[in-house]
Amino acid sequence: MRMSLFNIDRTPAVTATLCLVATCLSGCASKNPLIDEPASPAPVATGVTSTGPTGVQRFLGFLRPYRIDIQQGNFVSREMVAQLTEGMQRPEGVTPEQVRFVLGTPLLTDVFHANRWDYVFRLKKSTGEVISSRVSVFFKDNRLVNIDGGALPTEQEYLAFIAGTGK
Repeated sequence: MRMSLFNIDRTPAVTATLCLVATCLSGCASKNPLIDEPASPAPVATGVTSTGPTGVQRFLGFLRPYRIDIQQGNFVSREMVAQLTEGMQRPEGVTPEQVRFVLGTPLLTDVFHANRWDYVFRLKKSTGEVISSRVSVFFKDNRLVNIDGGALPTEQEYLAFIAGTGK
C-alpha cells in the first residue's frame, strides 16, 4: 500500500497554528505598571484620573483580557470624617475604639508613632480610572485630636463612580 500526502490528518497542525495566532494577537494577560502607566508620586489627596482607550486600542479593544475592579484599603467619606469631627467637639472626645468603629481598622499603624493611624484607599476600575485617598488620624492621651485628609468624596459620589454614572 502506498501512503499519500493527502491522507495525513492535519487537525493538530491547524489547531496549533490557530492557538499561536490567537496568542500573538491577544497579548499578555498581565500588565506591567512600570511600562504601561506613567510614573507619578504616590497620591496624597483624593484625585480621580481618567484614561480611556484611543486609536488602535479602541479598534482592537475586544482582544484585551478581562480586567476586574481592584479595591484596596478602607474607603473614608466626608460624612465619616464629619461624624468624627462632631464627636471631637463633645467634652468626652472620641476614643480610638470609636474611631475604629467609624473608619474601620487602619491600614497602616507605625510602632514608632502609635498615636497616628493612616487610612489609605485606592480603587482602580477595569477602565483604568483611579480614585485614591489618604486620611491620617492623630491621638493624644487616648483621645482623637486631629484628622488630616484633604478633599474626600461623599458616599454618593463614590457610589456614582462605582456605577459608572459619576465623573
